[in-house]
Amino acid sequence: MYQAFYGLSEGPFSIAPNPKYLFQSARHRDALTHLTYGLGETGGFVLLTGEVGTGKTTVSRTLLQQLPENTDTAFILNPSLTELELLATLCDELGIKYPQQPSLKQLTDCISEFLSSNHQAGRNTVLIIDEAQHLRAEVLEQLRLLTNLETDTKKLLQVILIGQPELQQLLRRKELRQLAQRITARYHLMPLTEKEVASYVGHRLQVGGRAQPLFDAGAIKALHKASSGVPRLINLIAERSLLAGFANQLAVIDKKTVAAAAVEVLGVEEPAETSSQSWVPWAISGVLLVLLITSFLWRHGDLFLPEEHQQNRFPKKQVVSPQPQLPAATQPPQQTSLTTPSEPDLTAIIEQAEDIDLSFAALFDLWQQPLYKGLTPCQSAKRNGLSCYQQQGNFRTIARIDYPAVVYMQQQNQRFYAALIAVDGEQLLLQLAEQRIWVSQAWFDQRFSGTFEILWVKPAMPLQAIGPGSQGKQVQWLEDSLARVAGTTPKLRQQFDQELANQVETFQQDNGLIVDGIAGRETLIHLNLRVSNTGPRLGTL
Repeated sequence: MYQAFYGLSEGPFSIAPNPKYLFQSARHRDALTHLTYGLGETGGFVLLTGEVGTGKTTVSRTLLQQLPENTDTAFILNPSLTELELLATLCDELGIKYPQQPSLKQLTDCISEFLSSNHQAGRNTVLIIDEAQHLRAEVLEQLRLLTNLETDTKKLLQVILIGQPELQQLLRRKELRQLAQRITARYHLMPLTEKEVASYVGHRLQVGGRAQPLFDAGAIKALHKASSGVPRLINLIAERSLLAGFANQLAVIDKKTVAAAAVEVLGVEEPAETSSQSWVPWAISGVLLVLLITSFLWRHGDLFLPEEHQQNRFPKKQVVSPQPQLPAATQPPQQTSLTTPSEPDLTAIIEQAEDIDLSFAALFDLWQQPLYKGLTPCQSAKRNGLSCYQQQGNFRTIARIDYPAVVYMQQQNQRFYAALIAVDGEQLLLQLAEQRIWVSQAWFDQRFSGTFEILWVKPAMPLQAIGPGSQGKQVQWLEDSLARVAGTTPKLRQQFDQELANQVETFQQDNGLIVDGIAGRETLIHLNLRVSNTGPRLGTL
């Protein structure tokens, strides 16, 4: 209907997952890097989570396109299955023949035989499960048992679990701790920033046949606010906006049109335009708000540390100035002093901190490594001999690891990013965009979403679980590392025994990990981080 009017060859905002409209933000590319890395680790499980409509399916389909040609893939879209139904569905997807009315053992034997034959033929087997938050605990345990099939160097079946944030909670259950230890890579996908929304809309319009911009700056801002950066909602609201624009013969879609479209799509109406007399209660509310803020800052002046304290503890420091138009691999440093903005100024700073690359630029600066133009942060890390590690937790989780981190933040409906670069008691030094500020831990806790990423140097030794049956150098390294963390004298130890299992449990409990007495992947990562002497720390900048 509106396509000819706007010079489009087709509707660009369909919610159908058309591959030619694929738009990869920096975070989508990072998610893809994490998942590809996890599969390359020859581990059993890879995890991708995100809110509804954030593009998890887009990432998974892109991953499928990038898998080697010698890969057989099974894709399960409806995980609300029993153990028997899941194995039968896996057989159907891979073309494995099985008896009529099979038992669990018969299906397992058929799958095992197929995986062994596939491996001998030089082929890989990958299972992708979408909406995995609906999987039952016993079904996940059955999947774990399937991944027990392995050679000395790789798993015969690799599983990618894709789901909503509830999947993370499911995997924290005690009966699934063995599976959780086998996750070799995980990534939580966040919505698009306002800048990415503009690129996303422009990309889809261009693929749809229009090269010129169609949504003005106000419309993009309104679109980001109404959709919270969720691509599926962006499509729905943008589609309705184009219909309204055509009906009103608008050459350019403006903020008012997008706001009206959002009301139709979401059913949430923005406050109506005020009449000449309706400004009075708003003015009174504004005065009261100013008085409340003034009173709060007067009584709680320690929310931000004095500027003098900041300058004494941290001198002026060069920070990366992200200017993508420069051809150099690294962005030039720029002198930025530490400041303590007032609350209104802080809101303005947060609006400039919606680009995660700015926070990663601060992190790379601390590591004294370049952030390469055209590469995602994790790709730049790999080129510099580093690795990205994403985890969910709270401030105490980050403090225990003691590494500077990119933290995912949220204030009301606005998502933003910061680099946590130092801690001094109850005060935290954040870098928001190009501004360094001290905030209280309470301020941080109220806005921290629970997701953070660090850079680290991955150890040379493989991150293979150390537990009952393990012996030799791995066991001695575990003993030495645990003793170093605990400040005790290590013993000579050749086999993994109950005493060492108790030490592992103590370390896991102290670091907020699943307590099972087995040094799995997550435990080994945390242990390596604790004993490593490489890289900056939160308290030693």
